[in-house]
Amino acid sequence: MAPFLVFTGLFLILPTLYIVVGAFRATDGGFTLQHIAGLNTPAIRNAYWVSIRISFWSALFGCAIGLGMAAAVIHGGLPGRLRGPLMTFSGVASNFAGIALAFAFIATLGPAGLVTLWLRTEFGVNLRAYGFNLLSTTGLIITYLFFQIPLMILIIAPALDGLKREWREAAETLGASTFQYVRMVALPILFPSILGCFALLFANAFGAVATAIALTGSSLNIAPILLFAQIRGDVLGSPGLGYALALGMVVIAGVANALSIWLRTRSEKWLR
Repeated sequence: MAPFLVFTGLFLILPTLYIVVGAFRATDGGFTLQHIAGLNTPAIRNAYWVSIRISFWSALFGCAIGLGMAAAVIHGGLPGRLRGPLMTFSGVASNFAGIALAFAFIATLGPAGLVTLWLRTEFGVNLRAYGFNLLSTTGLIITYLFFQIPLMILIIAPALDGLKREWREAAETLGASTFQYVRMVALPILFPSILGCFALLFANAFGAVATAIALTGSSLNIAPILLFAQIRGDVLGSPGLGYALALGMVVIAGVANALSIWLRTRSEKWLR
């Protein structure tokens, strides 16, 4: 455990404590609440709201699509041999983010992307004319889904494995249809786990910064981009305000992670 504890202390606990101290430290080294009060401005409130909205929708769609894909492979009619490749791809794709992911989507669905040009030349479909813009909130949600869906598959698969065959056989013996079994047996058991996955996906998207910056630059006002602008020392940058922004993000992500752990613990008890 020693290497893990040292690594966690150096790269997680100490930086978090440094953020907390910096959020309440004045330029002269004293205590101040000015940085926290500075969060109550229209630009910062809007940045938090846009980040929460992006995280919510990407987590919601990620949960729905990921649950459907995992259920189709584990309990659906798809061949069982597809599970191995799906889980392997999910393990890789859930960690594929940052500049590489942003470039992949720009090259595919950007204004001059391969799919964008192909739809325009072959079918006369102009995505821009329909209001689609990859460098927007909607585009960022679609980009986040690339790692949100695989992450959901990885997390929900053990819970789906925990559904015992005997439960479905008992429901069918009592005359329940597939829909009734899913609605009255499977979903109530999986519901805490699904909520936990949603909270984890929300925190995962809320803290994503490299993909957002590489994809939209400074054109989108979200909390991670605003934090980056404050910390890196722009003309209007304020490190103290940046620490306060980071503290707010840590609190939101921490609550989401704590909720995820609690819900998944309850679900695991039920599955046992």
